[in-house]
Amino acid sequence: MFQRAKHSPIFQDVVEQIEEAILDGRLRVGHRLPSERELKDMFCTSRGTLREALRVLEEKGLVSIKPGVSGGAIVFDLSASKVSDSLDLLIRHQKVSLKHLAEFREAVDGIVAGLAAERACNKDIQHLEILLKQAEELFKKGLSNWDLFLRADSEIHMALAKIARNPICESVLASIYENIYRYFNKYLPRNNKTQQQVYEDLAEIVAAVRNRQAARAHLLAQVHIHRFSRLMEDPQTELESRIKLSKNKMMD
Repeated sequence: MFQRAKHSPIFQDVVEQIEEAILDGRLRVGHRLPSERELKDMFCTSRGTLREALRVLEEKGLVSIKPGVSGGAIVFDLSASKVSDSLDLLIRHQKVSLKHLAEFREAVDGIVAGLAAERACNKDIQHLEILLKQAEELFKKGLSNWDLFLRADSEIHMALAKIARNPICESVLASIYENIYRYFNKYLPRNNKTQQQVYEDLAEIVAAVRNRQAARAHLLAQVHIHRFSRLMEDPQTELESRIKLSKNKMMD
């Protein structure tokens, strides 16, 4: 299955060979890799190099290392979870700006809404209607349910991503919507006008999906994201200007 490792660093060649065996199906999900001793002999490498390679494969989410006599390296199911985990860290540590989020969400949420309008089945539409009804009930209760209302908004966006049938969009958007509340809490104006506009936008998007209007759904989702990104950007820009002005006064 494997050949003597040649490239430098050697552990990288080991990683590439095992990775290729997983991707082309020679090693399937749930299969156990040969023992450490067997792999050492196959690759003609040291135990330390082999363990470094397995650690890299585990970080990539391709294998799971189980300790003990009955353990070893087990092939994992491939998913986009590692991309999502990295994005989690970027958002949580605020290495992603509001502008970055707005640009990405306008593009992807628009595409997702358009695809949802094209691909939704009757069951999908029924689910969207239920989520929209829940959002409406929270909206009618006013600002006392603000946080729950924003969660309902995210649920509708994620439902659209699921209906679009694109696992990459779904995984990445899930990461964004799980972490975006720190931005909402800090920058989004908490008032009746904002809440009403969110609900009306959602109702229009769901209606476009229900009526199979892909282009309209795409545009409505983009306008929705753009509008509320601008609402959050304005306070942030104002705050940054005040800080800059304060620093200039101190220097004077």
